[in-house]
Amino acid sequence: MTYQIEVCIDNLESLHYAISGGADRIELCSSLALGGLTPSFGFMQQAAKISTIPVYAMIRPRQGDFLYSEEDIELMLLDIDAAAHAGLQGVVFGVLTADGDIDMQQATRLAQQAKSHNLGITFHRAIDQCRNYINAIEAVAELGCERILTSGLASNAEQGIEVLAKMVELANGRFAIMAGAGVNAGNIAHIARSTGITQLHLSGKTTRQSQMNVIAEQAKMGNQELDDFIVPITSTQTIEKVMKALRTLI
Repeated sequence: MTYQIEVCIDNLESLHYAISGGADRIELCSSLALGGLTPSFGFMQQAAKISTIPVYAMIRPRQGDFLYSEEDIELMLLDIDAAAHAGLQGVVFGVLTADGDIDMQQATRLAQQAKSHNLGITFHRAIDQCRNYINAIEAVAELGCERILTSGLASNAEQGIEVLAKMVELANGRFAIMAGAGVNAGNIAHIARSTGITQLHLSGKTTRQSQMNVIAEQAKMGNQELDDFIVPITSTQTIEKVMKALRTLI
């Protein structure tokens, strides 16, 4: 059995650490604290230049739900173009209707744009907010996506094992089901063994202290609860532990 580990990152420092840890693919984002938003064009270009493994860009223009306006969709189409021009290998997106179904009209537009550039496609965790995941599985098949990133409709993948296993059955080899949310070295083998899933997704996040010599704590740059002098990064050691845990299944 061949397993793939995808690591989501939101800075170049983490890109190096994820690759060093043994990641097979990168999901490139901004603002992982918000669930991941579209990375900048510069970030895409630099990631393409540096990375030795495939990089897929998140195409998500704002935080919040996955019900997008026409202006949002037009922006997402442009960002798909940017990912292609930057030299990335794929994109990650999801769009829903107000009733909680996959918006096939808009998703088809995005998929066709990606395919016109020979980009791979991951349908992301918007599926976990669908009213009927069985119908959603068939919609993803129609779109021609390579995989779905999902927690099995639960708050984390371990709690969603039963649905994840059903999704694998429904996908029936047409595309991959990739488990994400709360995946770690302690549960990854259990998730993979219990579901038949071979692709898994995590951030492997840790933090480091700022290297600033002067710490100006009186001025906050955004959320007042966050420490501006703590930098979130991917842990090479965490990714290595996940890879080691998966090797017990091989």
